Amino acid sequence: MDLDSYVAAHAGEWRRLDELARRRRLSGAESDELVERYQRVATHLSVVRTSAPDPSLVAHLSSLLARARTRSAGARVTTWRSVAGFFTERFPGALYRLRWWWLSTLAANVVVTGVMILWLLANPAVEQTLLSPEQVDALVAEDFEDYYSEYAAQEFAAQVWINNAWVSALCLSLGILGLPVVYLLFQNLANLAVIGSIMHRNDEGPHFWGLLLPHGLLELTAIFVAAGVGLRLFWSWVAPGDRTRAASLAREGRTVGTVALGLAAVLLVSGLIEGFVTPSPLPTWARVGIGVVAEVAFLAYVFVLGRAAYARGHDGDLDASLLEDRVATAS
Repeated sequence: MDLDSYVAAHAGEWRRLDELARRRRLSGAESDELVERYQRVATHLSVVRTSAPDPSLVAHLSSLLARARTRSAGARVTTWRSVAGFFTERFPGALYRLRWWWLSTLAANVVVTGVMILWLLANPAVEQTLLSPEQVDALVAEDFEDYYSEYAAQEFAAQVWINNAWVSALCLSLGILGLPVVYLLFQNLANLAVIGSIMHRNDEGPHFWGLLLPHGLLELTAIFVAAGVGLRLFWSWVAPGDRTRAASLAREGRTVGTVALGLAAVLLVSGLIEGFVTPSPLPTWARVGIGVVAEVAFLAYVFVLGRAAYARGHDGDLDASLLEDRVATAS
């Protein structure tokens, strides 16, 4: 491509877009023109990058498009449509794209927890080094159940939500380092395994699962999602694939933000179940049934809605119109 001829042919259009982008006020017709010229200049930038990637011209057009995009967006406000779009497209699309990371994390933790409980049951001496006989008796008799009814339901639900959101935030934020996520998971699973083994040893296994499963299915799934996505963030710079490490890390970092916002809503649901359903006088089958319904609804959300959203191009990253234009550099 003859770059000089291309610049001469389109320089007037670029100047016009620059003029519109710098105006303080635009009429309706001028706003439409701004959007139309923005799209055409974006095509011009793509052509230049592909055929004649002159760094100075690419930088100029990228800067022009950035100003035009900011001007066209104006004071963007969050609408109910954008919120609905987040929960029907961006968040489920992210969960579906990263499904193998968090499903693998979930499966590994379930297996490890089961092995730990069986090992503790086969080695009762370990339990005696962790808790005194009096503490074990108190845990079995009242402490485990009283934990769920010690506070008012709404206060307990808020407390649980904040705590689980904090654990999930740690898994996501520390994911870039990898090992801290594994440590956090081990700490939580070790506590669960110790309590589970003690309850089973004292013939309170059904009671243990009856109190844990109503909220625990969705709650633990959300934490495993956070851990899996955090580990994917770590892997994004270890093995970036066909992207640069910076680009790979940036993409997964933006997706982490998407997942963090979405999980806050998921954990709110599990917190409400833990605050109002787990300690309720409902029969065990009904309480566990509510937990199973919540878990199945979440999985359907991922594998039905999320799969469809991912097929439409929603993968948890920001929309391309909100990303910075990438500037080509000479090799």
